[in-house]
Amino acid sequence: MTRFFAWGTLLLGCVFFALPLVGMTEFSLKMRRGVYSLDAYAVVLADPRFQATFTYSVVMALATIVFGVLLVVPTAFWVRLKLPAARPWIEFITLLPLVIPAIVVVFGYIRLYNTSSFLPLTGSVTGTNLLLMFGYATLALPYMYRAVDTGLRTIDVATLTEAAQSLGAGWVTILARVILPNVMVAVLSGAFLTFAIVIGEFTMAALLNRPAFGPFMQLLGANRAYEPAALAVIAFAITWACMALIQLATRFSRHMRVQR
Repeated sequence: MTRFFAWGTLLLGCVFFALPLVGMTEFSLKMRRGVYSLDAYAVVLADPRFQATFTYSVVMALATIVFGVLLVVPTAFWVRLKLPAARPWIEFITLLPLVIPAIVVVFGYIRLYNTSSFLPLTGSVTGTNLLLMFGYATLALPYMYRAVDTGLRTIDVATLTEAAQSLGAGWVTILARVILPNVMVAVLSGAFLTFAIVIGEFTMAALLNRPAFGPFMQLLGANRAYEPAALAVIAFAITWACMALIQLATRFSRHMRVQR
C-alpha cells in the first residue's frame, strides 16, 4: 500500500508538471493554421534581438561563473581548512539571496553606485555590465557555494594541503592544481546552475536596462502570441540541458574514480 501511494504521488506530480509543458509546446507549434509547424521557432531564432540578447546573456553567464569560482572556491577552502567555526555564519550569508528579493538587491546597487556616488558604475556601459555581473553572482551564490562545499566534504582538504606544502607549493598552486581539480564536478554543477539562473533572470537586467535574454522574453510575450511559447520552450530546454550536463559530469567523475 505504501509503495502504491508513493508511486501514485510521483505520477501525479509528473502529470502536474508535464501537462502545462505539453500544452505550451503544442501551442507553440500551431502558428500555421491547421497544421503543426516550427514557424514560431524559426521566427524567434531568426530575430536579431533574440541573437543579440541571448549572446549577451551567455557572455554574462560565463563572466559570472568565472567570478563565482574565483570567489567561492578559495573562500570555501579557507573556511574548511582554517575557520571551521565560521561555517555557520558563512552559510547564513550565502543563504541571504534566497530570502532577499532581487529587486531589493538591484535597487540597493542603483542607490550605491549611481552617477552621483563615489563609485558611479551606472554611468557607463562597462560599469553597468560589471554591476549586473555582481548581481548575478549574488543570486547564484547559494547554489555555487553549496556545490563547492559539498565537493570539499568528499576530499581530505587538510591532508592534500599539507602534502602540497611539503613539496613547496604555494597557496595559489594548491588551489589551482590540487583543490580545484578534485572538486571540478562540484564546480561544474554550480556553474551549470549559475548559467540557468542568468539566462532566465529578468529583474536585475530590466532595472539596469541591459539587453539580456530575460527582458527580451517579457517584451516578446507582451506583443506576440505563438513566439513567446516557443521562446519559453527554448528556455526550458536550456535549463534541462544544464541539469543533464550536471548528471553527466557526476557520472563521469564516479566512473573515473572507479577506474582509479
